[in-house]
Amino acid sequence: MKGILLVDKPAGMTSHDVVDRIRRAARMRRVGHTGTLDPAATGLLILCLGPATRLSEHFTAKSKVYEGTMRLGVVTDSYDLDGAVVAEHPVPPLDRDAIQAACDAFTGTIQQVPPMVSAVKVGGERLYKKARKGQTIEREPRTVNVSAFDVLSYTPPDAAVRITCSSGTYVRSLCHDAGQALGCGAALASLRRLAVGQHRVEHALPIDALDSPEAVEAHLLAMGDALDLPAAILGESGRAALAHGNPVSARDLLEGCPVPQGWVQMKDREGELLALGIVESRGMDSWIHPKRVFIAGAP
Repeated sequence: MKGILLVDKPAGMTSHDVVDRIRRAARMRRVGHTGTLDPAATGLLILCLGPATRLSEHFTAKSKVYEGTMRLGVVTDSYDLDGAVVAEHPVPPLDRDAIQAACDAFTGTIQQVPPMVSAVKVGGERLYKKARKGQTIEREPRTVNVSAFDVLSYTPPDAAVRITCSSGTYVRSLCHDAGQALGCGAALASLRRLAVGQHRVEHALPIDALDSPEAVEAHLLAMGDALDLPAAILGESGRAALAHGNPVSARDLLEGCPVPQGWVQMKDREGELLALGIVESRGMDSWIHPKRVFIAGAP
């Protein structure tokens, strides 16, 4: 069994819990997810089964879309309502536009300090483990991109927000930082992931619907349909070169090389994914160097 599975994660389960459920349902061990959702969060979790686990980095790097609730007037150590409350403040008179102005300051390419309660590793140890020991340490800010941090509505003390952001962005930190800018503090009260790259939660299934190998297999996306990378279609000579682990010239493609550089999918004329490769231009020719090969028996 191989392919991509879109699961609508319920609240209360860890992302690893979801992986374990699918392993038992599919009766196979080689299952992985492509981007953690906190236990309280719901929404789209992309799982890779079998050889498709080698595609995971291409999903992890995709931008994400979330909707959630930001509660004003409360500050917690985890930046969400699962953490311990460290401060409470009265919420001043605010309207949606005032909150939006605060959120706008955290859009674009920004430097973001990850929360102390997070999976980021510092000195070989995850921050949440240090936090459990009562430690608080300096964290290096990381560059992230937030293309949208929109306030959808405001019913005091809760603001409904929608966020589109790059991989590695902590929505909890965005809410915390916006709350600090408003002077009253804020914490993430709820979160739902709507999209990862081209994939949307409307196409995901609840975990309870995936309870047997047949149910899992029936809902797998083919590896060749799951990525939004450009595709190079290999002819017979290109496929033969790939099967021996050799680079493939643009002259061995049926429709030419789709890009001058970067990652491409290498497919046969029926659309089956044979490999992922990186295009390199040499003079007037282009070559695709295979990096993830899915042809049985290929080196």
